[in-house]
Amino acid sequence: MYSKRIFRALFCIGSLSIFSPFSAIARDSIDKGFIPSGNVQVIARFPNVQASGIAILRDGRMIVGFPRSVHEHAGPRVGLYLKGKILPFPDTSSQQQFVSPLGMTVDSKGTLWILDEGMLDGQGTIAGAQKLFEIDPASNRIVRIYTITAPALLPDSHLNDVRIDLTHGANGTAFITDTSTSNHPGIIVIDLATGAQRRILANAQVVSGEAGFVSMIDGILARHDSINPTLPRGGVDGIALSADEQTLFWQSVSSRKLYSAPTALLADPAVPENQIEAAVKYESETTTADGMATGPDGSLYITDVERHGILKRSPSGDVSIIAHDPRLIEPDGIVYHDGALYCTIGQWARLPAFHNGKDMEEMPFIIVRIVPR
Repeated sequence: MYSKRIFRALFCIGSLSIFSPFSAIARDSIDKGFIPSGNVQVIARFPNVQASGIAILRDGRMIVGFPRSVHEHAGPRVGLYLKGKILPFPDTSSQQQFVSPLGMTVDSKGTLWILDEGMLDGQGTIAGAQKLFEIDPASNRIVRIYTITAPALLPDSHLNDVRIDLTHGANGTAFITDTSTSNHPGIIVIDLATGAQRRILANAQVVSGEAGFVSMIDGILARHDSINPTLPRGGVDGIALSADEQTLFWQSVSSRKLYSAPTALLADPAVPENQIEAAVKYESETTTADGMATGPDGSLYITDVERHGILKRSPSGDVSIIAHDPRLIEPDGIVYHDGALYCTIGQWARLPAFHNGKDMEEMPFIIVRIVPR
Protein backbone atom coordinates (compact mmCIF):
# COMPACT_ATOMS: atom_id res chain seq x y z
CA MET A 1 0.00 0.00 0.00
CA TYR A 2 2.79 2.39 0.98
CA SER A 3 4.78 1.75 -2.20
CA LYS A 4 1.71 2.30 -4.35
CA ARG A 5 1.14 5.73 -2.76
CA ILE A 6 4.74 6.70 -3.45
CA PHE A 7 4.39 5.60 -7.08
CA ARG A 8 1.19 7.59 -7.53
CA ALA A 9 2.79 10.68 -6.02
CA LEU A 10 5.82 10.40 -8.26
CA PHE A 11 3.58 9.92 -11.31
CA CYS A 12 1.58 13.05 -10.49
CA ILE A 13 4.74 15.10 -9.99
CA GLY A 14 6.13 13.84 -13.29
CA SER A 15 2.88 14.63 -15.05
CA LEU A 16 2.89 18.15 -13.64
CA SER A 17 6.42 18.84 -14.89
CA ILE A 18 5.59 17.59 -18.38
CA PHE A 19 2.06 18.78 -18.98
CA SER A 20 1.36 21.63 -16.59
CA PRO A 21 1.12 25.16 -18.01
CA PHE A 22 2.93 26.31 -14.88
CA SER A 23 6.00 24.23 -15.65
CA ALA A 24 9.25 26.16 -15.59
CA ILE A 25 10.89 23.63 -17.86
CA ALA A 26 8.59 23.55 -20.87
CA ARG A 27 8.70 26.60 -23.18
CA ASP A 28 6.67 26.81 -26.37
CA SER A 29 8.38 27.93 -29.54
CA ILE A 30 7.13 31.09 -31.23
CA ASP A 31 7.42 32.62 -34.69
CA LYS A 32 10.57 34.75 -34.56
CA GLY A 33 8.93 37.18 -36.96
CA PHE A 34 6.88 38.40 -33.99
CA ILE A 35 10.01 39.42 -32.10
CA PRO A 36 10.97 43.04 -32.93
CA SER A 37 14.24 43.25 -34.84
CA GLY A 38 15.63 45.76 -32.35
CA ASN A 39 16.91 48.28 -34.88
CA VAL A 40 13.80 50.50 -35.06
CA GLN A 41 14.11 53.83 -33.25
CA VAL A 42 11.22 56.31 -32.96
CA ILE A 43 12.69 59.75 -33.64
CA ALA A 44 9.53 61.85 -33.92
CA ARG A 45 6.00 61.73 -32.52
CA PHE A 46 3.10 63.87 -33.76
CA PRO A 47 -0.01 63.96 -31.54
CA ASN A 48 -2.15 65.94 -33.98
CA VAL A 49 -0.81 65.59 -37.53
CA GLN A 50 -0.05 62.69 -39.85
CA ALA A 51 3.28 62.64 -41.69
CA SER A 52 3.60 60.96 -45.09
CA GLY A 53 6.28 62.20 -47.48
CA ILE A 54 9.81 62.49 -46.13
CA ALA A 55 13.12 63.71 -47.55
CA ILE A 56 16.58 64.33 -46.13
CA LEU A 57 18.49 67.22 -47.68
CA ARG A 58 22.22 66.98 -48.31
CA ASP A 59 22.93 69.06 -45.21
CA GLY A 60 20.93 66.62 -43.09
CA ARG A 61 17.74 68.65 -42.69
CA MET A 62 14.64 66.46 -42.51
CA ILE A 63 11.66 67.68 -44.55
CA VAL A 64 8.24 66.16 -43.89
CA GLY A 65 4.93 66.51 -45.69
CA PHE A 66 1.62 66.56 -43.83
CA PRO A 67 -1.20 65.76 -46.28
CA ARG A 68 -4.76 66.95 -45.72
CA SER A 69 -6.68 64.43 -47.83
CA VAL A 70 -7.90 62.48 -44.80
CA HIS A 71 -7.01 64.84 -41.93
CA GLU A 72 -7.38 68.60 -41.89
CA HIS A 73 -4.90 70.12 -39.47
CA ALA A 74 -3.42 73.35 -38.27
CA GLY A 75 0.25 74.17 -38.67
CA PRO A 76 2.68 73.67 -41.56
CA ARG A 77 1.77 71.57 -44.58
CA VAL A 78 5.43 71.06 -45.39
CA GLY A 79 7.74 71.28 -42.43
CA LEU A 80 11.36 71.16 -41.36
CA TYR A 81 11.51 68.80 -38.38
CA LEU A 82 14.08 70.14 -35.96
CA LYS A 83 14.56 69.36 -32.27
CA GLY A 84 11.02 68.16 -31.78
CA LYS A 85 9.41 71.06 -33.62
CA ILE A 86 7.81 71.46 -37.07
CA LEU A 87 8.96 74.66 -38.74
CA PRO A 88 7.30 75.87 -41.99
CA PHE A 89 9.38 74.99 -45.04
CA PRO A 90 10.60 76.57 -47.23
CA ASP A 91 9.02 79.47 -45.31
CA THR A 92 5.75 80.55 -43.73
CA SER A 93 4.43 82.45 -46.74
CA SER A 94 4.74 79.44 -49.05
CA GLN A 95 2.46 77.18 -46.99
CA GLN A 96 -0.73 78.35 -48.67
CA GLN A 97 0.59 77.15 -52.02
CA PHE A 98 0.46 73.54 -50.77
CA VAL A 99 -2.93 71.83 -50.59
CA SER A 100 -1.98 68.27 -49.64
CA PRO A 101 1.73 67.48 -50.10
CA LEU A 102 2.28 63.75 -50.33
CA GLY A 103 5.31 62.30 -52.16
CA MET A 104 8.71 63.95 -52.13
CA THR A 105 12.26 63.24 -53.21
CA VAL A 106 15.72 64.79 -53.46
CA ASP A 107 17.36 64.46 -56.88
CA SER A 108 21.01 63.64 -57.57
CA LYS A 109 21.93 67.35 -57.51
CA GLY A 110 20.28 67.94 -54.12
CA THR A 111 17.13 69.72 -55.31
CA LEU A 112 13.95 68.96 -53.35
CA TRP A 113 10.78 67.97 -55.20
CA ILE A 114 7.33 67.84 -53.58
CA LEU A 115 4.25 66.29 -55.17
CA ASP A 116 0.87 67.71 -54.16
CA GLU A 117 -2.03 65.25 -54.49
CA GLY A 118 -4.45 68.20 -54.41
CA MET A 119 -7.10 66.53 -52.24
CA LEU A 120 -8.85 67.73 -49.08
CA ASP A 121 -10.69 65.88 -46.36
CA GLY A 122 -14.41 66.12 -47.01
CA GLN A 123 -13.95 67.87 -50.36
CA GLY A 124 -12.08 65.36 -52.50
CA THR A 125 -10.00 66.49 -55.45
CA ILE A 126 -9.45 70.24 -55.76
CA ALA A 127 -9.34 71.41 -59.37
CA GLY A 128 -5.92 72.75 -60.38
CA ALA A 129 -4.22 71.71 -57.13
CA GLN A 130 -2.28 68.72 -58.48
CA LYS A 131 1.23 70.14 -58.69
CA LEU A 132 4.93 69.33 -58.61
CA PHE A 133 7.10 71.80 -56.71
CA GLU A 134 10.81 72.32 -57.37
CA ILE A 135 12.54 73.77 -54.30
CA ASP A 136 16.11 75.01 -53.98
CA PRO A 137 17.38 74.02 -50.50
CA ALA A 138 20.28 76.48 -50.70
CA SER A 139 18.03 79.53 -50.98
CA ASN A 140 14.95 77.96 -49.36
CA ARG A 141 12.65 79.05 -52.15
CA ILE A 142 10.27 77.51 -54.64
CA VAL A 143 11.98 77.65 -58.03
CA ARG A 144 9.19 76.35 -60.25
CA ILE A 145 5.73 74.84 -60.03
CA TYR A 146 4.44 72.34 -62.58
CA THR A 147 0.66 72.16 -62.61
CA ILE A 148 -0.43 68.70 -63.76
CA THR A 149 -3.35 68.77 -66.15
CA ALA A 150 -5.44 66.66 -68.52
CA PRO A 151 -5.00 64.51 -70.52
CA ALA A 152 -2.12 63.28 -68.33
CA LEU A 153 -4.33 63.88 -65.30
CA LEU A 154 -7.69 62.09 -65.06
CA PRO A 155 -10.81 62.99 -63.05
CA ASP A 156 -10.11 60.04 -60.71
CA SER A 157 -6.35 60.55 -60.48
CA HIS A 158 -4.63 60.14 -57.14
CA LEU A 159 -1.05 61.36 -57.48
CA ASN A 160 1.08 59.51 -54.98
CA ASP A 161 4.86 59.64 -55.32
CA VAL A 162 7.60 61.05 -57.54
CA ARG A 163 11.18 60.42 -58.65
CA ILE A 164 13.44 62.69 -60.71
CA ASP A 165 15.75 61.37 -63.43
CA LEU A 166 18.38 63.95 -64.39
CA THR A 167 19.99 61.79 -67.08
CA HIS A 168 17.24 62.17 -69.69
CA GLY A 169 15.81 65.41 -71.03
CA ALA A 170 17.46 68.82 -71.11
CA ASN A 171 16.57 69.51 -67.45
CA GLY A 172 15.57 66.01 -66.44
CA THR A 173 12.36 64.01 -66.29
CA ALA A 174 9.81 63.49 -63.50
CA PHE A 175 8.04 60.17 -63.04
CA ILE A 176 4.85 60.31 -60.98
CA THR A 177 2.71 57.39 -59.85
CA ASP A 178 -1.05 57.77 -60.23
CA THR A 179 -2.66 55.17 -57.97
CA SER A 180 -6.18 56.30 -59.01
CA THR A 181 -9.16 56.59 -56.70
CA SER A 182 -10.97 54.01 -58.87
CA ASN A 183 -9.55 51.79 -61.61
CA HIS A 184 -7.45 54.00 -63.91
CA PRO A 185 -3.84 53.85 -62.70
CA GLY A 186 -0.85 54.96 -64.72
CA ILE A 187 2.49 56.77 -64.65
CA ILE A 188 2.74 60.47 -65.52
CA VAL A 189 5.93 61.68 -67.20
CA ILE A 190 6.94 65.36 -67.17
CA ASP A 191 9.72 66.91 -69.27
CA LEU A 192 11.16 69.36 -66.72
CA ALA A 193 12.53 71.69 -69.40
CA THR A 194 9.31 72.21 -71.33
CA GLY A 195 6.70 71.13 -68.79
CA ALA A 196 5.20 68.75 -71.38
CA GLN A 197 3.25 65.93 -69.75
CA ARG A 198 1.98 62.57 -70.87
CA ARG A 199 0.45 59.47 -69.38
CA ILE A 200 2.02 56.07 -69.99
CA LEU A 201 1.03 52.48 -69.18
CA ALA A 202 -2.52 53.71 -68.61
CA ASN A 203 -4.64 50.93 -67.09
CA ALA A 204 -1.98 48.35 -68.00
CA GLN A 205 -1.81 45.27 -65.81
CA VAL A 206 1.73 46.16 -64.73
CA VAL A 207 0.45 49.29 -62.93
CA SER A 208 -2.84 47.83 -61.70
CA GLY A 209 -4.02 45.94 -58.68
CA GLU A 210 -4.45 42.21 -59.10
CA ALA A 211 -7.97 40.82 -59.32
CA GLY A 212 -8.81 38.81 -56.22
CA PHE A 213 -5.68 40.02 -54.41
CA VAL A 214 -5.76 39.15 -50.69
CA SER A 215 -3.70 41.05 -48.16
CA MET A 216 -3.44 41.33 -44.38
CA ILE A 217 -2.74 44.71 -42.83
CA ASP A 218 -2.77 45.44 -39.11
CA GLY A 219 -4.28 42.04 -38.39
CA ILE A 220 -7.13 42.37 -40.87
CA LEU A 221 -7.36 40.01 -43.83
CA ALA A 222 -9.32 41.24 -46.85
CA ARG A 223 -9.65 40.84 -50.59
CA HIS A 224 -9.02 43.65 -53.08
CA ASP A 225 -12.35 45.38 -53.71
CA SER A 226 -12.45 48.67 -55.60
CA ILE A 227 -16.17 49.17 -54.87
CA ASN A 228 -16.38 48.43 -51.15
CA PRO A 229 -12.80 48.43 -49.87
CA THR A 230 -11.99 47.21 -46.38
CA LEU A 231 -8.26 47.84 -46.78
CA PRO A 232 -6.22 50.41 -48.74
CA ARG A 233 -6.14 49.22 -52.34
CA GLY A 234 -5.23 50.46 -55.79
CA GLY A 235 -2.69 50.67 -58.55
CA VAL A 236 0.88 51.88 -58.86
CA ASP A 237 2.17 53.62 -55.75
CA GLY A 238 5.76 52.94 -54.65
CA ILE A 239 8.43 54.13 -57.08
CA ALA A 240 12.24 54.24 -57.14
CA LEU A 241 15.15 54.93 -59.46
CA SER A 242 18.24 52.79 -59.76
CA ALA A 243 21.41 54.38 -58.40
CA ASP A 244 22.51 55.28 -61.95
CA GLU A 245 19.00 56.56 -62.84
CA GLN A 246 18.78 54.23 -65.84
CA THR A 247 15.96 52.07 -64.47
CA LEU A 248 12.62 52.95 -62.93
CA PHE A 249 11.04 50.52 -60.44
CA TRP A 250 7.44 50.52 -59.27
CA GLN A 251 4.81 48.44 -57.54
CA SER A 252 1.04 48.61 -57.06
CA VAL A 253 -0.68 48.70 -53.68
CA SER A 254 -2.80 45.63 -54.46
CA SER A 255 0.03 43.50 -55.78
CA ARG A 256 3.27 41.92 -54.64
CA LYS A 257 4.90 42.21 -58.05
CA LEU A 258 7.83 44.53 -58.62
CA TYR A 259 8.29 45.87 -62.17
CA SER A 260 10.91 47.96 -63.94
CA ALA A 261 11.62 49.66 -67.27
CA PRO A 262 14.50 51.68 -68.79
CA THR A 263 14.19 55.40 -68.10
CA ALA A 264 15.54 56.14 -71.58
CA LEU A 265 12.38 54.67 -73.11
CA LEU A 266 9.97 56.06 -70.52
CA ALA A 267 11.36 59.58 -70.88
CA ASP A 268 11.28 59.64 -74.69
CA PRO A 269 7.96 61.03 -76.02
CA ALA A 270 8.69 59.51 -79.43
CA VAL A 271 8.56 55.95 -78.07
CA PRO A 272 5.10 54.44 -78.71
CA GLU A 273 3.06 52.90 -75.93
CA ASN A 274 3.33 49.37 -77.24
CA GLN A 275 7.13 49.59 -77.17
CA ILE A 276 7.03 50.88 -73.59
CA GLU A 277 4.78 48.02 -72.50
CA ALA A 278 7.06 45.50 -74.21
CA ALA A 279 10.06 46.91 -72.33
CA VAL A 280 8.51 46.47 -68.88
CA LYS A 281 10.27 43.74 -66.90
CA TYR A 282 8.79 41.69 -64.08
CA GLU A 283 11.51 41.75 -61.41
CA SER A 284 10.23 39.61 -58.55
CA GLU A 285 7.59 39.17 -55.90
CA THR A 286 8.11 41.29 -52.79
CA THR A 287 5.25 42.27 -50.46
CA THR A 288 2.24 44.54 -50.14
CA ALA A 289 4.24 47.73 -50.43
CA ASP A 290 3.88 51.50 -50.23
CA GLY A 291 7.13 53.43 -50.23
CA MET A 292 10.49 52.67 -51.85
CA ALA A 293 14.00 54.03 -51.43
CA THR A 294 17.29 53.33 -53.20
CA GLY A 295 20.55 52.71 -51.39
CA PRO A 296 23.92 53.83 -52.79
CA ASP A 297 24.76 50.24 -53.78
CA GLY A 298 21.57 49.97 -55.83
CA SER A 299 19.58 48.02 -53.24
CA LEU A 300 15.88 48.78 -53.03
CA TYR A 301 14.29 49.26 -49.62
CA ILE A 302 10.56 48.55 -49.73
CA THR A 303 8.05 49.18 -46.96
CA ASP A 304 6.33 45.93 -45.97
CA VAL A 305 2.86 46.71 -44.65
CA GLU A 306 1.97 43.05 -44.15
CA ARG A 307 4.93 42.19 -41.91
CA HIS A 308 5.22 45.59 -40.21
CA GLY A 309 8.69 45.83 -41.65
CA ILE A 310 11.14 46.90 -44.32
CA LEU A 311 12.39 44.64 -47.10
CA LYS A 312 15.71 44.90 -48.89
CA ARG A 313 16.06 43.79 -52.49
CA SER A 314 19.72 43.56 -53.48
CA PRO A 315 20.93 44.32 -57.03
CA SER A 316 21.22 40.55 -57.52
CA GLY A 317 17.53 40.16 -56.79
CA ASP A 318 17.79 38.60 -53.33
CA VAL A 319 15.05 39.70 -50.95
CA SER A 320 15.40 39.90 -47.17
CA ILE A 321 13.64 41.61 -44.29
CA ILE A 322 15.96 44.05 -42.54
CA ALA A 323 13.60 45.40 -39.87
CA HIS A 324 10.27 44.50 -38.34
CA ASP A 325 8.42 45.95 -35.38
CA PRO A 326 4.73 46.04 -34.33
CA ARG A 327 4.93 49.85 -34.30
CA LEU A 328 5.45 49.87 -38.08
CA ILE A 329 1.73 50.09 -38.79
CA GLU A 330 1.84 50.64 -42.55
CA PRO A 331 5.27 52.18 -43.13
CA ASP A 332 4.78 54.86 -45.77
CA GLY A 333 7.33 57.36 -47.06
CA ILE A 334 10.92 56.14 -46.82
CA VAL A 335 14.32 57.62 -47.59
CA TYR A 336 17.91 56.37 -47.30
CA HIS A 337 20.43 58.82 -45.88
CA ASP A 338 23.94 58.39 -44.50
CA GLY A 339 23.66 54.67 -43.71
CA ALA A 340 20.16 54.75 -42.25
CA LEU A 341 16.53 54.61 -43.34
CA TYR A 342 13.95 57.17 -42.24
CA CYS A 343 10.30 56.22 -42.54
CA THR A 344 6.91 57.75 -41.76
CA ILE A 345 4.23 55.45 -40.35
CA GLY A 346 0.79 55.80 -41.90
CA GLN A 347 -1.97 53.78 -40.18
CA TRP A 348 -3.96 54.12 -43.42
CA ALA A 349 -5.90 50.86 -42.89
CA ARG A 350 -7.33 52.29 -39.67
CA LEU A 351 -9.19 55.10 -41.41
CA PRO A 352 -12.98 55.31 -40.93
CA ALA A 353 -13.55 54.44 -44.59
CA PHE A 354 -12.43 50.88 -43.86
CA HIS A 355 -14.32 50.42 -40.57
CA ASN A 356 -17.91 51.47 -41.26
CA GLY A 357 -17.16 55.08 -40.37
CA LYS A 358 -15.28 54.40 -37.13
CA ASP A 359 -11.82 55.90 -36.82
CA MET A 360 -9.41 53.22 -35.55
CA GLU A 361 -6.25 55.37 -35.67
CA GLU A 362 -4.19 55.73 -32.51
CA MET A 363 -2.06 58.77 -31.80
CA PRO A 364 0.70 59.68 -31.97
CA PHE A 365 1.83 59.29 -35.55
CA ILE A 366 5.54 58.54 -35.69
CA ILE A 367 8.70 58.68 -37.76
CA VAL A 368 11.31 55.97 -37.28
CA ARG A 369 15.01 55.61 -37.98
CA ILE A 370 16.35 52.18 -38.98
CA VAL A 371 19.93 51.06 -39.39
CA PRO A 372 19.78 48.12 -41.86
CA ARG A 373 21.20 44.83 -40.65
